[in-house]
Amino acid sequence: MHKTMKLTPKQIDYCMQCGMCTGSCPVSSEISGFSPRQLIRRTMLEPDTGLIQSPEIWSCLGCASCSQRCPVGIDFPEFISVSRRQARKAGNLPQESHHGVLQLIAELQTHAVKQQRTAWAREAGAFRDTGEYFYFVGCLPYFDVTFRYLNLTPLETARSILTLLNRIGVEPVISNDERCCGHDALWSGNESVFRKLARWNLEVIKSSGAKTVLFSCPEGYVTFKEHYPKYFGKLPFEVIHMTEFLVRKLPESNLSFQSSSEATITYHDPCRLGRLAGIYDPPRQLLQLFPEIQILEMERNRENSLCCGTIAWMECSSCSKTLQSTRLQEAIQTGAQTLITACPKCQIHFRCAQSRMESDLKVVDLYTYLRKRLRGEPAGDA
Repeated sequence: MHKTMKLTPKQIDYCMQCGMCTGSCPVSSEISGFSPRQLIRRTMLEPDTGLIQSPEIWSCLGCASCSQRCPVGIDFPEFISVSRRQARKAGNLPQESHHGVLQLIAELQTHAVKQQRTAWAREAGAFRDTGEYFYFVGCLPYFDVTFRYLNLTPLETARSILTLLNRIGVEPVISNDERCCGHDALWSGNESVFRKLARWNLEVIKSSGAKTVLFSCPEGYVTFKEHYPKYFGKLPFEVIHMTEFLVRKLPESNLSFQSSSEATITYHDPCRLGRLAGIYDPPRQLLQLFPEIQILEMERNRENSLCCGTIAWMECSSCSKTLQSTRLQEAIQTGAQTLITACPKCQIHFRCAQSRMESDLKVVDLYTYLRKRLRGEPAGDA
């Protein structure tokens, strides 16, 4: 199932005469000659040696800017994903970032390794081994260790979410047996690792008895919602993104929030949450719970949002660094004091970019921003 992607003659004909994708692609703006349309053309002309053997196949960010505007609805990220599986089989591999440690961690999780993923949760709040709601934490525990050099603690996101859920009366399942969702393996062409991780996660969630799985990571959310059903059929539970859940539950919870001295913020739409999942309003609605807050939109926002520059911990190039710096400059130009994002990887990439430039802009996780303004919680810095 789901091993090939076919384009109709109409799509191919139109694609060869159109260039809208190239004008929309952030990589095309930085790498001369890179074009989604030309990659499809090369596949048509040289199906066995063209794109499959090219290093360009790894340059695509899968951000879906091209597909968002494609007049004939070509799903270019899916086209690239399928092509990368073939490239990997042919021995054409990507350049892995951070010495490949995150790919190694994901591969190790395909085995029956014993993990200590819940120590943070025991300190942060109440959770269960079985129950109605399953909070899929994702790779935050591993990010927390890997990116300490950025003075960043990604697990603060998970702690904040558990606090918010507890305050609205939810004690979610959090499991030591959870694995990486497989997003990065899938997008780097490693279908075997993806399948193993997915099967493991499905069994863990089923055994918990959960009817609803909550995701704070956009990549985990999209992977479960779109890709797991393609490979394994209809899921036996509901998949909800945390912003959708909180925007539904927080207003009816009678919780109150403290005022903030930082009255101007801007919000970055992650590619997976925005263009790939269509979730634009819930994060903004959560921020609007603070009446004194003014949301200053960047020039490129919602479906036009600029990608944070990398995907699946690979090909972190000068192109990636330029896109990250450009996005931070867009945020600074709004006059906002704080940049909010709902994606842990976006936060990591922007904080990395900040280490290369002078900026007083704060880059903050959405859930931490909410939690630190809950009455009864320490305000801290956010």
